[in-house]
Amino acid sequence: MARSDGRKNNELRKVEFQEGICKNATASVLSVCGDTEVICSVCVVPGVPGWMKAQGVEGGWLTSEYSMLPGSTHSRNRRENKSGPGGRSSEIQRLIGRSIRSVVDLKKIGANTIYIDCDVLNADGGTRCASINGASTALQLAFAKMIETGELSESPMSQSVAAISVGVHEEVPLLDLCYVEDSAAEVDMNVIMSSDGTLVEVQGTAEGKTFSRAELNEMLDLAEHGINQIFAVQKQIIN
Repeated sequence: MARSDGRKNNELRKVEFQEGICKNATASVLSVCGDTEVICSVCVVPGVPGWMKAQGVEGGWLTSEYSMLPGSTHSRNRRENKSGPGGRSSEIQRLIGRSIRSVVDLKKIGANTIYIDCDVLNADGGTRCASINGASTALQLAFAKMIETGELSESPMSQSVAAISVGVHEEVPLLDLCYVEDSAAEVDMNVIMSSDGTLVEVQGTAEGKTFSRAELNEMLDLAEHGINQIFAVQKQIIN
């Protein structure tokens, strides 16, 4: 089938990471996937949440916050309620946090809390995936900087994490769905993997039509193909 932007069915949009977007953060990147752009920044704050102290848990904590800026979508996106993020944003920021925590040894970061903030600058599908990709990259840069300054003796992060969307549109499996494809897809799936090839999380939903085990396998193969390319781009920046 002909895709809206002319890509092949197994082709990623252009992926890149631009360093140093937020000057005061420990590390930051602009995570770009086609027309989707997310500012991902890492800040390290002394202290840990009260529940860790109450339970006597050693080490530190890592959490994430996600939001979409008002001008990030075709029509103005309202800012989150000051009392807290909406349901979608809460679900995405929990996904980002647990994806990154899966490869971080929290005992090695000391009694600190690491905040990863992901703010969507431009949205064209796959914002949660671009956020995870940028968060993983920015955190590795942050840990490298902390090793240089003597705040850490080694990186607490054992591997990279990357994510990509896949789906079925007009009965054809597609890699890296843009907004037009995502909104019309019969199946929409987000796949998160670590750089050792293991799965962190798979989120898949059918809309109006079920999908087969064979289609699931094909989508996972597509996702792995795309994620390996993202790992290569991450590695260039981190090195």
